[in-house]
Amino acid sequence: MSTENGAREENSGRSLFETKAAEGGSVAAAYKVFAFTVLVSIVLIWLYRLTYIPGVGEPGRWVWIGMFVSELLFGFYWIITQSARWNVVQRIPFKDRLSLRYEDKLPDVDIFICTADHVVEPPIMVIDTVLSAMSYNYPPEKLSIYLSDDGGSEFTFYALLEVSDFAKYWLPFCKKFKLEPRAPAVYFKRNILDSHDLVLAQEESKVKKLYEDMASRIETVVEEGGIPKEIKEKHKGFSEWNSLIARNDHQSIVQILIDRRNPNSVDIDGHQLPTLVYLSREKRPQRPHHFKAGSMNALIRVSSKISNAPIILNLDCDMYSNDSDALRDSLCFFMDEKQGHRTSYVQYPQRYHNITKHDIYSSVARVVHQIELAGIDGNGGALYCGTGCFHRRASLCGMKFSEDNRSELKSVKHEIEGRPVEELEEASKQVANCSYDDGTQWGKEMGLVYGCPVEDIVTGLAIQCRGWRPIYHNPSRYAFLGIAATTLDQSLVQSKRWSEGMFQIFLSKYCPFIYGHGKIKLGAQMGYCIYLLWAPISLGTLCYAVAPSLCLLHGIRIFPEVSSLWFLPFAYVFVAKYAYGLAEALSCGDTLKSWWNSQRIWLFRRTTAYFLAFIDTVIRQLGLSQTTFVLTPKVVDDDVMKRYENEILEFGSSSIMFTIIATIALLNLFSFLLGIRRVVLATESSRAFQQFIPPIILSGLLIMINIPVYQALFFRTDKGRMPSSVLWKSVMIVSLASLMPIY
Repeated sequence: MSTENGAREENSGRSLFETKAAEGGSVAAAYKVFAFTVLVSIVLIWLYRLTYIPGVGEPGRWVWIGMFVSELLFGFYWIITQSARWNVVQRIPFKDRLSLRYEDKLPDVDIFICTADHVVEPPIMVIDTVLSAMSYNYPPEKLSIYLSDDGGSEFTFYALLEVSDFAKYWLPFCKKFKLEPRAPAVYFKRNILDSHDLVLAQEESKVKKLYEDMASRIETVVEEGGIPKEIKEKHKGFSEWNSLIARNDHQSIVQILIDRRNPNSVDIDGHQLPTLVYLSREKRPQRPHHFKAGSMNALIRVSSKISNAPIILNLDCDMYSNDSDALRDSLCFFMDEKQGHRTSYVQYPQRYHNITKHDIYSSVARVVHQIELAGIDGNGGALYCGTGCFHRRASLCGMKFSEDNRSELKSVKHEIEGRPVEELEEASKQVANCSYDDGTQWGKEMGLVYGCPVEDIVTGLAIQCRGWRPIYHNPSRYAFLGIAATTLDQSLVQSKRWSEGMFQIFLSKYCPFIYGHGKIKLGAQMGYCIYLLWAPISLGTLCYAVAPSLCLLHGIRIFPEVSSLWFLPFAYVFVAKYAYGLAEALSCGDTLKSWWNSQRIWLFRRTTAYFLAFIDTVIRQLGLSQTTFVLTPKVVDDDVMKRYENEILEFGSSSIMFTIIATIALLNLFSFLLGIRRVVLATESSRAFQQFIPPIILSGLLIMINIPVYQALFFRTDKGRMPSSVLWKSVMIVSLASLMPIY
């Protein structure tokens, strides 16, 4: 006992987490020198464009102006990105100190999991996330898990009902053998029975059989399209579903499937089970439901009636917990005596378990997660990314930070204790009604902000502007793992939604330079704009992908000759950008091929998803359209998955995005070939070489990036190839563009 007391005393004065610079001082100083040289070169490029602009009536004048505007965009955007590279920090929690100091005072935690469509997001996938959340290395009597089903599906409810029984076996199995990860489908897929540990092998075999039986029952019910009568009679919750219920037209449904207050809610070892709640908020066709923001706000209110925990974790339904200690790590940032009271939320990076070897769709974004987001955190502006985030309930509900009004991590349960389950369910239904928001601050100053497709980013900004300090934590073991896009269309549609929503924020009252002025640091304001400006920066990329090729076709020079000193800043910026980008990617763990794949996807996103997002946002600002929300499917057929695993780009549809990609690829191929011909056949080939080698190099680079596109257009025969209609439309567009005069 004396040893334990000594450890407590020694530990009592030590911080629960540490913040340190990710790079040494010499490295940071060298980077600043490098950045200064790039900035000087950018300014020289601007000066060249202003000095040599063609006169009125000269060919290429408007193209020259377009290139100048593009280079202005690139230059200012590059300056903004530097805010995320000058103060990169790393957070290190000490959960052993937390346990020694606060084990008997750990706060309650509510875990929110959101799903919206049982077809796009299969129940068997959803329950894996639920079970991983129930299995945290944390006192189960202090955990409550809420599943918000915006699809109002009885299949999802049935799957959760099955979870309430299987958890009695899964939780003690995980904790007895300290298993990782604790999502059963993932665990059983990764692990082969250990013949050297007979006890583990025997129990694993039993639990695996129980899981497979449960999964089979759920999948059978979904395939048959209905819940059998004998199953419905086993639980009162099924009475909520009748012939009048539709996905977007139904009453509030709240069912407490496990009540941790009930002494009979225990696992097979007699240990308490976490509370488990199913929620489907009310929806009516004539009422706005505010997408995920509305779902989250309903969860906040419903949980306040049932458990009211001071800490909230929100997860997407496909993002299971990959580290059973992540909850304790996060609490270090909230419970530190000196700094914890300022912490509003702790955001973890989004990671994925189905990434190919070379990350064909650039889903991992290692540079973003390891450098940019950590650099924004160094400026006091960690972004809330919508999943894998631990929140302080008070900050999420609109409370302003004040040193004089510290928010304690205690649950307020005086209205909850002693009330029967049925009474709690009815009280919860009232706050889940679609009219509850009317005349309140919900969606404005309370909860997640309404009116934006990326409600997470704008909500995080609003919380920070109320004085709170968020944390970005990127541990070596991934805390959460989700499902990345497995087709190019999925990836681009998702990117379009994100970039459109973020550009809407920039054009709204929540623009960081306006809303955050005087409230958060300038570096944090700039850090937000790295992502908020994805859409407009697409204009510059599109111009650079098209204009030089067209000018090459028409013999118009838009770059300085190679022998001119003005060529040096162009060459330096080009080489410096790609050399540093490659070094940065490799230092973060990318392979050379994955970096090259990221360059391809970067081009595709900017010229399609971000560009279309820009157009749609402008149309919306003019009041000509409304915000929509598109779910990306989490399941694909076997052929598509096989091509994904073999890292073959998936096209297969006549999407306008694919038409743009094919058009740019063909335009640069034609201009490259004709450019080479122009140089070879020119009377003064040396002069022609100096004039046209820059656009020829640029077209050649784009050809190399687009090699998979040419394969999909001309050589592939599988269903993932480019449709012939895309090829003919692209050829027609390129032909018309080639015949049009250049002004």
